[in-house]
Amino acid sequence: MTSLPPPRTSVVICVYTEDRWDDIRAAVESVRRQSRPAYELIIVVDHNPDLHLRLKSEYTDAVVVENAHERGLSGGKNTGVETARGDVVAFLDDDAVADPGWLAAFEPGFADPAVAGVGGLTRPLWAVGGRPRWFPDEFDWTVGCTYRGMPVERAPIRNVMGGNAAFRREVVGEVGGFSTGIGRNVQGRRSRPLGCEETEFCIRLSQRRPGSVLLFEPGAAIGHKVSAERARFAYFRSRCYAEGLSKAIVTSSVGAGDGLSSERDYTFRTLPLGVLRGLGDAVRGDLAGLGRAAAIVIGLAWTTWGYLVGGLRLRIRP
Repeated sequence: MTSLPPPRTSVVICVYTEDRWDDIRAAVESVRRQSRPAYELIIVVDHNPDLHLRLKSEYTDAVVVENAHERGLSGGKNTGVETARGDVVAFLDDDAVADPGWLAAFEPGFADPAVAGVGGLTRPLWAVGGRPRWFPDEFDWTVGCTYRGMPVERAPIRNVMGGNAAFRREVVGEVGGFSTGIGRNVQGRRSRPLGCEETEFCIRLSQRRPGSVLLFEPGAAIGHKVSAERARFAYFRSRCYAEGLSKAIVTSSVGAGDGLSSERDYTFRTLPLGVLRGLGDAVRGDLAGLGRAAAIVIGLAWTTWGYLVGGLRLRIRP
């Protein structure tokens, strides 16, 4: 039997500000150091002409394009997919660095034709001072990282995390790409740390292509920078509230059944265990466990509040 050749993988990095210049360079260099070289590197610039020109001058070996759609991450991703020529499109955040085996680790999953997408392991790279002792592992999603409650081995999942994921290129176009009505937009009312564009996309993909599989692959690992600002409790609370707002939009699009399927197990199993773990740590002398337990309760409350507010806004919207 003749084995299929590995897929050609286009890597897309979406960028928007020169303030992240050093982070962008680190992300690009991590792609260049892959044990399985990328078929092409595409850098999508989100409505920033000066940054676009600077990147085109700096990276003549990459495809540097401007976001051809609405401002925001979803529009950038759609532009990247439309520009790509590979069989698979892999997304890497502009403030992340990929392990050398990142792209190679995606390949085994795509050997199965039913697999439409693969998501990897994202480790937090905390700013100076390290991880705050009050910060619970269960809420690492607030800083864009893999969190306690996700699988620890390769396994099917409902949705991947958008900053470290790969999809078959034709599938993205077939299901309509990423929704520009969800997620971050640095102007106007979307200045909050919103998200969930990849969640809505993955659910919509599964609904429109029954039998499609999405995998979690821990071998496809990256490190994601966590700034000092995002390590603050104020950001944690704001991010939880924004997640609730985003989840309301997702459920209005794909239905509450699919839109909250993973959240139910997370809420009623993962989080109570996390509270008990924090209290147990405190009893054993780690008083920061009380902070972690409290953060879980507050994070859930703020996320729920955001979901209720978001749902109300959608109902009264003209």
